[in-house]
Amino acid sequence: MNTKRTTNRSPRSDNRLPELLDAAARAFGSRGYAATSMREIALETNMLPGSLYYHFPSKEALLVAVYSEGVKELEIATAAAIAKERDPWDRLEALCRAHLETVLSDSNYANVLIRVLPDDIPEAAERLREVREAYEKTFRDAVEELPLVPRADRRALRLMLIGALNWTALWFNPQGRDSPRALARKFVGLIKETQDGSSSA
Repeated sequence: MNTKRTTNRSPRSDNRLPELLDAAARAFGSRGYAATSMREIALETNMLPGSLYYHFPSKEALLVAVYSEGVKELEIATAAAIAKERDPWDRLEALCRAHLETVLSDSNYANVLIRVLPDDIPEAAERLREVREAYEKTFRDAVEELPLVPRADRRALRLMLIGALNWTALWFNPQGRDSPRALARKFVGLIKETQDGSSSA
């Protein structure tokens, strides 16, 4: 990910950051956080371990940086998708579609967000939750705008929806009949049907 960063380090050092983050995302996403060492990431980028620690003082700090890049990737995709939607249901569907398209696109960064959960890394759990919360606010806002029945538990709905979207990465078949767009329509359709049934009960 070529994201401009402003620091006091030399340009040559900072030019390695995108490569370093990409390597860390690949490693954390494929092997998992616990099974990946800083030395392995350094080897993948042809860096000395000491040079890696120059950029990040710990593996936890590197993971937080990868998490931030993953969230940024999702934020960019979803912001563009919902920008023109005014109807609350259409906005939620566009949000789900963009989320699925990013998660199912073999993005190493998105894969880390799904595979490495904050509670798995106690040393960085609070920071990881803060990063995730920044993105999940988009879903919270979208769910808050829905015309749901008064007794609807919007928090539970939001958490279940995000969980279902992320779980899709474990079973989605690119050769199957459902595209990310179709799945997003189905997910939101199920919520609408539940609300319609509750209203008429």
